[in-house]
Amino acid sequence: MDLEKPLGSVIQGSLSQGLEVRLHPDVSVEDMRVGKFLVVQGVRSRFFCMLTDVSLGTASNRILANPPEPSNTFLKDVLAGTGTFGTINLSPMLMFTPTDPEKPKASNSGESSKGRRQKSKAVASYEANTSSVELLPVKTIPSHFSQVYDASERDFRAVFGWEDDPHRRNFAIGQPIDMDVPICLDLDRFIERSNGVFGKSGTGKSFLTRLLLSGIIRKRAAVNLIFDMHSEYGWEATREGKQFSTVKGLRQLFPSQVQIYTLDPESTRRRGVRDAQELYISYDQIEVEDLMLVRGELNLSEASLENAIILRNEFGKAWISRLLSMSNEEIQEFCEVKMGSKSSIMALQRKLTRLDDLKYLRQTSPKNYVGQVLDSLEAGKHVVVEFGSQSNMLSYMLATNIIARRIHASYVHKAERFLQTKDPSDRPRPLVVTIEEAHRFLDPATVRQTIFGTIAREMRKYFVTLLVVDQRPSGIDNEVMSQVGTRITALLNDEKDIDAIFTGVSGGQALRSVLAKLDSKQQALILGHAVPMPVVVRTRPYDETFYAEIGEMPWEELPTDAIFKAAEAAKADLGF
Repeated sequence: MDLEKPLGSVIQGSLSQGLEVRLHPDVSVEDMRVGKFLVVQGVRSRFFCMLTDVSLGTASNRILANPPEPSNTFLKDVLAGTGTFGTINLSPMLMFTPTDPEKPKASNSGESSKGRRQKSKAVASYEANTSSVELLPVKTIPSHFSQVYDASERDFRAVFGWEDDPHRRNFAIGQPIDMDVPICLDLDRFIERSNGVFGKSGTGKSFLTRLLLSGIIRKRAAVNLIFDMHSEYGWEATREGKQFSTVKGLRQLFPSQVQIYTLDPESTRRRGVRDAQELYISYDQIEVEDLMLVRGELNLSEASLENAIILRNEFGKAWISRLLSMSNEEIQEFCEVKMGSKSSIMALQRKLTRLDDLKYLRQTSPKNYVGQVLDSLEAGKHVVVEFGSQSNMLSYMLATNIIARRIHASYVHKAERFLQTKDPSDRPRPLVVTIEEAHRFLDPATVRQTIFGTIAREMRKYFVTLLVVDQRPSGIDNEVMSQVGTRITALLNDEKDIDAIFTGVSGGQALRSVLAKLDSKQQALILGHAVPMPVVVRTRPYDETFYAEIGEMPWEELPTDAIFKAAEAAKADLGF
């Protein structure tokens, strides 16, 4: 491997605290950026490291007591590298240990010579570059004065793979901050556990989420159920910036694989969305547990919820419709017989009248709309549930909990049948459920009442995982955060939110400074199950180039009439 010019020498360090490196005189400290990747060449191994801190040092305190004049460039040049120098702190992440080149490799006798010749050039090139190294966790450190180098493209490919790997579903999520080489997620490992996209408002969480969902669809790793609170994932969304522009949604990228269901058909039609299916929920689908989730939005007391259980036990699934139609005399009679509280039941009746404002709720439903969503998922379709104007927290939390609970129950049944029969045809398709404002569902007070808390804790036992999108990870229950497998985090400022990101992560303290120094746009720290080590990336642009690389059809072949209608409707809504 060509390690090029050395940047510095290891002068001290430890396995737990990391390495301290003194930069060589000809290396500018200004070229060292937090999050950069470097390689330390040891005697037997190479150490792949992340730069976590940069500092300045001097050989004598006399220099600090009597610094050179600003105009005395000669003295500054004399001191540079000897009297004054730059130091960096590195956190070793992985070891590259060369394998024995004389050791015979296993032959593939079943592969014909013609088949071997037809291997792609990319695969052959990658095997030539990486077959001689073995990746190991770091359990030692290099010796004093080991030389430090910039990480090369070969190092990155050895660690993160490449997108066209025929043996793994890799998806390029971005590039290192100072190199033009892809950083890939292993999507098979990504969907094994629940995952999170975090970052403060305006850092591009929605764009990151669209990238991930596009990769899952393109690589056929799982099916997606996306609860689209602000109608950003289905058809198109507005791009942030001074000039009005839009970006493509999943339905435009994958027209044959994505189906849109809408809880507000009028809003969906105004935006020019074609072929969206209506979705309604009936009162008999609402459980008391759903009301416990939205008790804050409805201002329900504990006594009202206790009386809701009494009503449910008496009237069954029709308890809400029956309650809303009851007169004061009927409530009084009911309370005398069933030992309920008249004042609590009347308060519950009064507050549940707010449900009439939700456009998607019906007294009775002529069809099993949730069953239609489930049928789409079973057919391999990716489903986006749009809320349109029904995007307030009461509406969003109620609908997502009801729909997800019924779909999860179906998956539990299918998973149990598969475990019994062991028949591959009975194996459910892995399902990834995407929710926004996740801390509303997963905070410590309500996590036990939501189906999402159950999904997060069960991990992949029933083939259902979460993709949570949130700007306040500190609001999510610690037990749930510890189950989040891969965390993709844009810039966060709040100390509590930063602490939450590193819940259950060893060595998280060294990464705190990396997270705090991210740019506010198009940068993210990725750590967890789907990557072999934490990495800072410039996220892949979500633009026409990306559309052409990942979509089913070129941008220019999309139905222009629908695009024009959608753009005009969006402009009208924004006052353009």
